[in-house]
Amino acid sequence: MTLLEQKQIAAQWFMDLRDQLCNAFISIEQEMGSDATFARSSWERPGGGGGVTSVMRGKVFEKVGVNFSEVSGKFEKKFAKEIPGAETDPTFWAAGISLVAHMTNPHVPAVHMNTRMIVTSKLWFGGGSDLTPTFPYEEDTKDFHAAFQAACDKFDPQYYNNFKEECDRYFYLPHRSEPRGVGGIFFDYLNTGNWERDFAFVQEVGKALLKVYPALVRRNVAKPWTPEEKEKQLHKRGRYVEFNLLYDRGTKFGIMTGGNTEAILMSLPPEVKW
Repeated sequence: MTLLEQKQIAAQWFMDLRDQLCNAFISIEQEMGSDATFARSSWERPGGGGGVTSVMRGKVFEKVGVNFSEVSGKFEKKFAKEIPGAETDPTFWAAGISLVAHMTNPHVPAVHMNTRMIVTSKLWFGGGSDLTPTFPYEEDTKDFHAAFQAACDKFDPQYYNNFKEECDRYFYLPHRSEPRGVGGIFFDYLNTGNWERDFAFVQEVGKALLKVYPALVRRNVAKPWTPEEKEKQLHKRGRYVEFNLLYDRGTKFGIMTGGNTEAILMSLPPEVKW
């Protein structure tokens, strides 16, 4: 398989997963008597490529974005040294999907997921998913981790422990000495030398989120909540903003590559307090 074919196959999967996730979330809105749907807008990157932002504001999902991008071009010299394989040749190609859901009911956990394929003079996959509840429920945490452990175990018995530990290290706010949420998995620079197998794993990560998160939403969406609980959720979102603006690699990569600002900052919640 040629590199061009690999790029086309990966980009198509990310778009297909985007559509599956959007449809799943619309179905939940419909179950709750809402006619909310996703508003989509395309954008072009001046240096090459572009993407589509898909954002829904509904009854259940206060704000959820499921974005796709496929971009190419050259890194600026000041950024190239930070990217594997770009030190000698700044040319790059990247495609991926990014999802962030901020929920109306504070008892429904927020979630993040992204998967991506990046090509410089090297090629690798990255991504993962983590759960950020305001009120952690043991059953939710257990089911979320079980879904991703099952996805990992299909490929390597070491993946789950390794990627869970990496997630715990990555989604952490050192200035507050606290984790962002209850974890999940995170991986980067994945290239085992078997592209088909690595890509199949990336697909499995997306499928795991598609299966487990709607179930968690349905489990918690009807729970009553108080103004005090909503206030706590808004302050929890403040931690989310701090992480994404200070440490998030996806945010940094988007800015480094001249991506669409609104798409890059899609992850920020609609309302937040400190």
